[in-house]
Amino acid sequence: MDIRTMSRCALMTAVIAVLAPISIPLTTMVPISLATLAVMLAGVVLGPVEGLICTALYLVLGMIGVPVFAGYAAGIGVLAGVSGGYLIGYLPLAYFSGLFSAKADHSLLSMPLGMGIGTVILYVIGTVWFIVLTKMPLNAALLSCVVPFLGGDALKILAVCLIGPRLKAAVQPARNR
Repeated sequence: MDIRTMSRCALMTAVIAVLAPISIPLTTMVPISLATLAVMLAGVVLGPVEGLICTALYLVLGMIGVPVFAGYAAGIGVLAGVSGGYLIGYLPLAYFSGLFSAKADHSLLSMPLGMGIGTVILYVIGTVWFIVLTKMPLNAALLSCVVPFLGGDALKILAVCLIGPRLKAAVQPARNR
């Protein structure tokens, strides 16, 4: 990994760490946050591998006590808690956002499709973990942990589709443009 790549990863990890704590608490135990927007952006801007690395670094920062999770929470207990599965779900979200955005030159639908697939995987991992911890029935868990987030996640995908390619062009080295 060269210094430019490390710098891009550090920059996007910082973006995730700054945006993710901004959240709106809900009665569902899982807050609305800007984390998914930042993670999708990392994947789109840096690609699948570097986006995944940034997201993993963000999770490590939170686990070691830096208050970067929703509501400025931190620690391994957050990952072990009811929203921990959603945090782990950020990894495939970053990967698929980056994987499909690399193909976006070939298809206008490729970028939102990748973010959509990543979001579905995030929902599955997060909801399964939520059910394991809370013993809540599937229907109730979906109503608590998926349905309230669908509209916001669609808007985040749209926002990343609009700003992601511009940011990607700005941070990619000249040889990759």
